[in-house]
Amino acid sequence: MRAIGLIPSRLGSTRLPAKALLKIDGLPLVVHTMKRAQLAESLDEVYVCTDSKKIAEVVQEHDGKYIMTRADHRNGTERIAEAAENLEADFFIDVQGDEPLLDPNNIDDVVVEHQNHLEWDIVLPSLPIDKPETQHICKIVHDINFRILYLSRAVIPQPFKHRPDYYLKHLSIISFKSQALKHYSTLQPSNLELAENIELLRAIENGMTVGTVHLKGDSFSVDIKNDFDKAVERMANDEVRKRY
Repeated sequence: MRAIGLIPSRLGSTRLPAKALLKIDGLPLVVHTMKRAQLAESLDEVYVCTDSKKIAEVVQEHDGKYIMTRADHRNGTERIAEAAENLEADFFIDVQGDEPLLDPNNIDDVVVEHQNHLEWDIVLPSLPIDKPETQHICKIVHDINFRILYLSRAVIPQPFKHRPDYYLKHLSIISFKSQALKHYSTLQPSNLELAENIELLRAIENGMTVGTVHLKGDSFSVDIKNDFDKAVERMANDEVRKRY
């Protein structure tokens, strides 16, 4: 089965302006994400999807491929859906451009999991977290069959009587069946999506099946200055960095 990696990236981030081009160990943040996606054995091709000529130029300078998209997309999923219109694949893997320390093996794990669960429209992997109170981290709850029930920036499950054994956050590697990505692009923003500012709630609210797989690792998205500082520190001793 053919899988293509699509990395949505833009310059208009508000909490950390122009973060895609901020340099970590000599390379722009989005280039780290691209290089790591290129190391994944499961991806046949990797493209950065952007409306920024500056980002496109940087990608090209570092031997990457890019697809120019419109500037009016409301989220990264809409952006990659446009990019996928002229591509052929069984799965499109949304590798969000702000995770410079992602593990290529995790991409492969997600693709394999989706191949094993073709009844799922989307696969959104999850990692354990110790501090679910942080609002810019999206939390996951799922049923016993690993189908996601809800996503929230709030603490879920809420420890009303006792604290759960673990909390989960989503990892920004999202696998879409080709038809599922096309279907998502036809849907309007949903009430839950607008309330939580979590784009995959649109899929769940419209009855699409979203599954998860528990992964190990310590990848995180760079959303604020503290995240960027942590990424700079971690990159200095990162084993994957030695491979590109």
